[in-house]
Amino acid sequence: MTVLGKLAGALPAPARNLAIRWRDQWRLSRTPTGTCNATPLARIDLARVRQVLADPALDTEWPPVAAELERFAITTSAGGVNPGDRRALYYLIRGFRPARVLEVGTHIGASTVHIAAALRANGGSAGSGGTLTTVDITDVNDPTTRPWEHYGSRLAPAEMISQMGMGGVVRFVTSPSITFLETAPESCDLIFLDGDHSAATVYCELPAALRRLAPGGLILLHDYFPDGRPLWSGDVVIAGPWLGAERLRQEGARLQVLPLGELRWPTKLGRSVTSLAVIVGTP
Repeated sequence: MTVLGKLAGALPAPARNLAIRWRDQWRLSRTPTGTCNATPLARIDLARVRQVLADPALDTEWPPVAAELERFAITTSAGGVNPGDRRALYYLIRGFRPARVLEVGTHIGASTVHIAAALRANGGSAGSGGTLTTVDITDVNDPTTRPWEHYGSRLAPAEMISQMGMGGVVRFVTSPSITFLETAPESCDLIFLDGDHSAATVYCELPAALRRLAPGGLILLHDYFPDGRPLWSGDVVIAGPWLGAERLRQEGARLQVLPLGELRWPTKLGRSVTSLAVIVGTP
């Protein structure tokens, strides 16, 4: 950890947010300008996304899925995707039905199993509902270091996927995100970016992800804090995704970030707000 990181950790949340944002802005300012072609992005609006999240058929479908996945006892205290966001991911995959999904940032597999469950409901157990490639900079299934246990989870991500009957549909890759995005041969219909949240990385990840996006595809961001403001009272702000995307927009990238805002179910800290955001194309 850097000296700035140690100092920031000892500060109250507002001051810590400022310190982290200053660091992110400084690193972003030193990142060379790139090119960003947003042509592949779907042209949809927030109303269409909210329609998917309000689908009554998915409301009926959700309880047994939630009960199945809850038996994995995935921790909620490891800095991963909170339970409300996990449910939103399930709805989005079910509603938009992408055939090929890429997740950047496997971590303990919380979002991974929910995406896989949605693909299975789309027909994935037979291979017709779609595939998921999930990428992390570390081997999240390492049988020696067993990283999931360090975070308080009981099962490795691959073991949970196997118990779901989705082992042939989900592929785990150990690689830096940008390296994978620059070398992966296949295109994807939906890309979920939830890895390194620094502004400089997101600024480079988004154009690389767009080069791997099939026409009409979507990109999802996690930990997107609009205008760098807190979403939960007293919570730390992760400014990187907003800063990185905003610089691309200021440089002329024809993309729009749609924060999902309030969900119809709880997320964390007694609220229903989510940090998920959908990236779409502009007219």
